[in-house]
Amino acid sequence: MAVFTEVSEQEAQSFIEPLQLGRLQSLRGVGAGIENTNYFVSTDTGEWVLTIFERLSFEQLPFYLRLMQHLAMRRIPVPMPRADAQGEILFKLKGKPAAVVNRLEGGHQLAPHEHHCRQVGVMLARMHLQGQDFPLSQPNLRGLPWWELTVPQVLPFLDAKTAELLSNELSFQQQVASSAVYNSLPRGPVHADLFRDNVMFDGAPGQELLSGLFDFYFAGVDTWLFDLAVCLNDWCIDLGSGALQPLRAQAFVDAYESVRPLQPAEYRLLPSLLRAAALRFWVSRLWDFHLPREASVLKPHDPKHFERVLRARIDHPWHALAG
Repeated sequence: MAVFTEVSEQEAQSFIEPLQLGRLQSLRGVGAGIENTNYFVSTDTGEWVLTIFERLSFEQLPFYLRLMQHLAMRRIPVPMPRADAQGEILFKLKGKPAAVVNRLEGGHQLAPHEHHCRQVGVMLARMHLQGQDFPLSQPNLRGLPWWELTVPQVLPFLDAKTAELLSNELSFQQQVASSAVYNSLPRGPVHADLFRDNVMFDGAPGQELLSGLFDFYFAGVDTWLFDLAVCLNDWCIDLGSGALQPLRAQAFVDAYESVRPLQPAEYRLLPSLLRAAALRFWVSRLWDFHLPREASVLKPHDPKHFERVLRARIDHPWHALAG
């Protein structure tokens, strides 16, 4: 992620000593993303990721870290937080919350085909089912209440037509969220940010196998359908236009349903939740773009992308076929 907090090699070595990771060999700041500070850490015991949390608090973080630990112990390929001798996995570095996890093998698949979408669909459903007995609970912190707080802050930066679209969509999602059918949807811990760059694949071109999911720091308890919609809006679209690609989308949903079949209410609300997922990331990108924070490496995402995705979901609603 963006480097907001500078850490020296000496500071990193002192930090990792209680975790018994061995001697530091290299430390490299990671420039992608805009939420936390991440460093790739190489030691004589392996490859690790050091995260310093810039927005999340000490009170919020046990949910994310313990969820990753819970899923890893259930054989979901996610990073395992490294514990000290007392079993603690959340620490302090430079006065901020920090943690270390193992670094996953493989690389991103930024131009996915149907076989990539099927693998992510299966793993998303497995993750949902394996997380349903996770004992901690925390809401999706980028859900509707956050949209309601943030939209008024970004509206002044928008032209009248764009502001109208944003305001109207927020009103629509408020109506959806208050409906009985929405409140009947199955829910549990969700990743809520499982984009192409948060999944790793390993293997020869054309034969890649999913090797891991990471970056759980937007996770929370929400509808499983919202999590599916977030994925469809990234894995199964044309990046230039935001249009959903039906073959990839249906492959993703079919694979998900091979593990957890969707309920009738989920089929009914999928077009609305696809719009909700687009709105969530449009609002986030507007906020990061117009109200940025300082960082030594910072690359805000273009908010226009998810505006296009939202318009495409409104103009061309997509209904998955019942399996």
